[in-house]
Amino acid sequence: MENVDAGIAKGLTYANTNEDQALDRLFALLRIPSISTDPAYTSDCRTAAEWLRHELGEIGFAAKVHNTDGHPVVLATDHEADGPHVLFYGHYDVQPVDPLELWREPPFEPFIRTAENGELQIHGRGASDDKGQLMTFIEACRALKAETGKLPVKVTILLEGEEESGGKNLPPFLEKMQDTLKAADIALVCDTDMWDRNTPAITTSLRGLVAEDIEITAASRDLHSGMYGNAARNPNQLLAEIIASLRTPEGGVAIQGFYDGVKELPEEIAEIWKGLDFDDAEFLDAVGLSVPAGEKERSILEQTISRPTCEINGMWGGYIGEGFKTVIPAKAGAKISFRLVAGQDPDRIRAAFRAHVESRLPADCSVTFTPHGGSPAIAVPVDGAFLSRARQALKEEWGRDVALIGSGGSIPVAGDFKRILGLDSLLIGFSLDDDSIHSPNEKYNVTSFTRGIRSWIRILAAFGK
Repeated sequence: MENVDAGIAKGLTYANTNEDQALDRLFALLRIPSISTDPAYTSDCRTAAEWLRHELGEIGFAAKVHNTDGHPVVLATDHEADGPHVLFYGHYDVQPVDPLELWREPPFEPFIRTAENGELQIHGRGASDDKGQLMTFIEACRALKAETGKLPVKVTILLEGEEESGGKNLPPFLEKMQDTLKAADIALVCDTDMWDRNTPAITTSLRGLVAEDIEITAASRDLHSGMYGNAARNPNQLLAEIIASLRTPEGGVAIQGFYDGVKELPEEIAEIWKGLDFDDAEFLDAVGLSVPAGEKERSILEQTISRPTCEINGMWGGYIGEGFKTVIPAKAGAKISFRLVAGQDPDRIRAAFRAHVESRLPADCSVTFTPHGGSPAIAVPVDGAFLSRARQALKEEWGRDVALIGSGGSIPVAGDFKRILGLDSLLIGFSLDDDSIHSPNEKYNVTSFTRGIRSWIRILAAFGK
């Protein structure tokens, strides 16, 4: 125990002493405009992958850039240690920067800014999502290897370049490499938030996703409303009626069988959430609202994190240009998505939704469905050994209990790890909710970066015990 604790102390000291050099390396990565969704930046994505391969090689990893049908994947291994084996995931690609005119400084010229509250903030595209996050782990490995000569656990690092553009080539890569990657005991994903500026968080559940385009067709062509009004079915009206039927008066989802398999929040998590500083009114007020929607008997925290949803993301039909046109359109459509929780099968939810729509169509109308993704929810047992050790390590670094939270969003890679590799994922990140990810002036607090490094040093050492 003394040797392990001494190793932690040495690693933490190294991280503190070499903070400026770690920031320099992060800035070098941030300067690479690795925008995965725009073909104009294809070479930059490869440059970022090669840069990461070089850095990992410099600290002793066996690192290689693997080609895919899209952007490359970086895979690096250091398996000298005895004991557990962790698979760390991050992504080096970033979102586009539009609208460029809203950035205070060029998005790929990173700098440190002192905010009005005195916080030091790293500004630049990718600072928080996800280059700053993945570099916390790499720098933690650098510190431990520099001071102790080896890592306390076996480590495999997987860094992809298409997370921000659909990630369609990662699952085939995992399938191809599964014999190697399945050797890990746990996956670590650093692409999530802290609870607040001083409270670390481990995300123990992620909602799944089902998304559908629907298009309803009534008449064979657009019709004059003065000549056909009342007599001809209006697909806008029909679409509105179907959408209205998706919710119950109590705010729940009215699709038959939608809640089959949905369980109540585990008691331990419910107790933790009661102690969190969360204000329902403040949450809504921040976006100009004041009246809660959704399930009336559920708190906003439950609704946004641990309950399944049905949302209308877009609607269209008829004339929406300047002026006015008295038309009954032939077609109307909508984009509808469902966030799922543990116990819900994406295929069953999709089928139930389609049956719900089809049962409400008149005989002379038709509907077409276009699917857009379907991933299951992820839930990690809160009493697992890896989670327990990570909680204790984070508490030692931050000086307060860790918030075990769920995420209202979906991180498909966690589902891929479970489905393809059979691995649970611990989602531990150090972003803040005001980091403006995907928006102009993205930032990452310097303390998120430096204490993120220290946190991973403690977590890896705790796993090694």
